Amino acid sequence: MERLQKLIAQAGITSRRKAEKLIEEGRVYVNGNQVKEVGAKADLQTDEISVDGVPLQKEEPVYYLLYKPSGVISSAGDDKGRKTVIDLVPGEFRVFPVGRLDFDTSGLIVLTNDGEFANLLMHPKYRIHKTYIAKVKGLPLREDLKKLDRGIVLEDGKTAPAKTKVIKTDKRKGTAVVEITIHEGRNRQVRRMFDAIGFPVMKLKRERYGILDLKGLNAGDWRELKPHEVKTLREIAEK
Repeated sequence: MERLQKLIAQAGITSRRKAEKLIEEGRVYVNGNQVKEVGAKADLQTDEISVDGVPLQKEEPVYYLLYKPSGVISSAGDDKGRKTVIDLVPGEFRVFPVGRLDFDTSGLIVLTNDGEFANLLMHPKYRIHKTYIAKVKGLPLREDLKKLDRGIVLEDGKTAPAKTKVIKTDKRKGTAVVEITIHEGRNRQVRRMFDAIGFPVMKLKRERYGILDLKGLNAGDWRELKPHEVKTLREIAEK
């Protein structure tokens, strides 16, 4: 017997935390009976479990690494008909993105049907580091970037300390390329951090996510994660 939210996450419906909300909203049934108690248990082998009327079936877990191009939505669907990250990976499994990248941000994003794994990677307490390359307007000095290294106050609170490094500057154009590593995942966080010190982001790309990078991939390309990569990411999060 397993908790319902765990079974729903393992089936690739959504993350465990979102599965809890589905249960609370009365959208989950076990053997024809509505279940609204988070923590209720069931057995996928012997019980008939459904979410929004769709029977639950445990899928083989899959893990994709995608080089998301700019102009693609980090979502399972879009009501405006725009291209999403789901459109760029194989369609035989129902997957969802782990976290999100802004519409106008490119780079590394993981997609999976393993809700447990997704929750491990997304939760800020697990401190999975994410590295971005930002082209910014202006020429930030070391003193400017130290504000980000110490953590800077945004409208939703102070950020955790970042690691920053200037990659190159173009004095003629008045722009700089800066590498920044964070472990949080707030909405448009990197852009807001640079805005806060007066250097707006012109272009942004996520280069690394934990041990993963974009080596060998072009924008729009994807590959399956190797078993040792999945194992290592779990270990990093759990430690």
